Amino acid sequence: MTPLQKVLLILTNLVFLVSVDAQQIGYTIPPRVEIPFPILGLIDQKLEQPLWAIKKPDFETEFNGKWEVINNDSGVSAMQIILMPTNKIIVYDATVYRTSRLRYPEGVPCVPYIDMNSKQPLQDCFAHAMEYDIETNQVRPLKVTVDPWCSSGGLAPDGTLISSGGWNDGAKTLRYIRDSCPNCDFRESIDALQDPRWYATQQILASGEFMVIGGRKAYSYEFIPKEGQKSTKAYFFPFLYETSDIDENNLYPFTHLLPDENVFVFANNRSLLLNPNTNKVVRTFPVLPGGSRNYPASGSSALLPIRLDYNNTPVQAIKAEVMICGGNTPDAFSIAESKKVFLPALQDCARMVITDPIPAWDIEEMPSRRAMGDALNLPNGQILLINGAKNGTEGWWDADEPNFEPVLYSPDKPKGQRFKVLNPGTIARMYHSSSAVLPSGKIWVAGSNTHNTYKDVDKFPTETRVEAFYPPYLDPNLDKYRPQILQETSDKILRYRVRFQIQFSIPEGGYLVKDDIKITMYSPPFTTHGYSMNQRLVVIKSGIIVQVTKGVYKVGCSAPRFAGAAPPGYYLLFVVHRGVPSQGMWVQMQNAV
Repeated sequence: MTPLQKVLLILTNLVFLVSVDAQQIGYTIPPRVEIPFPILGLIDQKLEQPLWAIKKPDFETEFNGKWEVINNDSGVSAMQIILMPTNKIIVYDATVYRTSRLRYPEGVPCVPYIDMNSKQPLQDCFAHAMEYDIETNQVRPLKVTVDPWCSSGGLAPDGTLISSGGWNDGAKTLRYIRDSCPNCDFRESIDALQDPRWYATQQILASGEFMVIGGRKAYSYEFIPKEGQKSTKAYFFPFLYETSDIDENNLYPFTHLLPDENVFVFANNRSLLLNPNTNKVVRTFPVLPGGSRNYPASGSSALLPIRLDYNNTPVQAIKAEVMICGGNTPDAFSIAESKKVFLPALQDCARMVITDPIPAWDIEEMPSRRAMGDALNLPNGQILLINGAKNGTEGWWDADEPNFEPVLYSPDKPKGQRFKVLNPGTIARMYHSSSAVLPSGKIWVAGSNTHNTYKDVDKFPTETRVEAFYPPYLDPNLDKYRPQILQETSDKILRYRVRFQIQFSIPEGGYLVKDDIKITMYSPPFTTHGYSMNQRLVVIKSGIIVQVTKGVYKVGCSAPRFAGAAPPGYYLLFVVHRGVPSQGMWVQMQNAV
């Protein structure tokens, strides 16, 4: 920086301080100083703000959320879901029921099968999967021929849904669908896996490949091969055997990819760090007290936002913190199965900084008990706890007392001030329900089937209604502060360590300083049984905000530097203005050419 630039920078800061003082005593503010040259190489436009500024608080709202039924009968109960980059949600249930409320259209052949009781050949003409258009709320039947009941899945870097496992003939199956044409459907690769994967977890790695971990009586993990190939080896994983008890309580293990490319694995009440490249256990963590957290006790887990908005942080210094909420006692499932007595679910949430030298669980109490609920990362960095039951466990007829109240969790607030109870729904969302964050910021809520068939009349009937829940940041009174990304002038292909630009507008943005805006990237998860696989929210580094015209701004951003922090693939990018997120824009994280 030349001496002249230094002087002009000092003058800019002085003008800012004078402006702040003038605002406080009611004087008219003169136009801001504009310096017509780049400073420190941060941006190749005019510097319109000081390099430091007073951070303003998030906008306040008394809006506690709103529920809206957006489809009265989607036809398929949403056991397993994932949002695709085409704004369609792939939904599927189990084929074992041999029924749904959606039939194949004329011209689509039924699926032949052998009835398990009569041993007679029959035809299944019901759709057990569908494509749900979030813009029109219309559905399109999809076909699965081998059973994806309690399977796992994830979005590959090219936007293909890869789903693994299931039940019976589906246990070693891989399924593929890329929602890129009006008539795309599932492609199935039977016997592609070494071990059966029923109630397993599928985890994306820094390379963009997947590993699949666990499953009923499957104390191993393996790596998912390319389409058309077969897995060659399953790696014995003693940890899964050691964490299985009389009720199992270690199915659908919670896994999270860390910035250093190791995988955090949590099962029952224990956890460790696994290096997927060497297949070695890197470290173990303290036992989480209080009860069991995985299926069928079924708590929920989320990785707190990964902060990359610091200057050139080395990968070892990037903080990774996990959150686990709810569940039940180790014997709750067997008691529910044998006696139909539904024990109270757990009411605690625990956090642990996985990357700390001496990690420890920090436990706090939720406003209500919850099992089989979802924990969703919201675009503004908050966590939403939604769905589930207050008593019992997952399983057919094994729970009671739905938890109708979503809870908003603000991880950066002081302990004791983090939970906020939101407006309750009216539809029970228990076993086999699911939810998803939409580009609009709304929450898509569907499913719930506590039966081994579809039941129309029951205390908890099979649910095929779909709802949208509006979190507090969608308060209509905040719309004037809500950013809108200008997609035509914003970059959508991102590469590691390469800068990119976002342009956005705000109706009443006014004079923005750097800390007024946060740029986040959200990876849409595969959600089932209260667990959102591969979900993460990344806060990326952004530079100085430049006002292009009135109400229109642009900001230079630094793409993630490490694939462990943000694996390759599709993300929803949000501009967050003091807690109020824009609509998300799809971006694709790619390796450098």
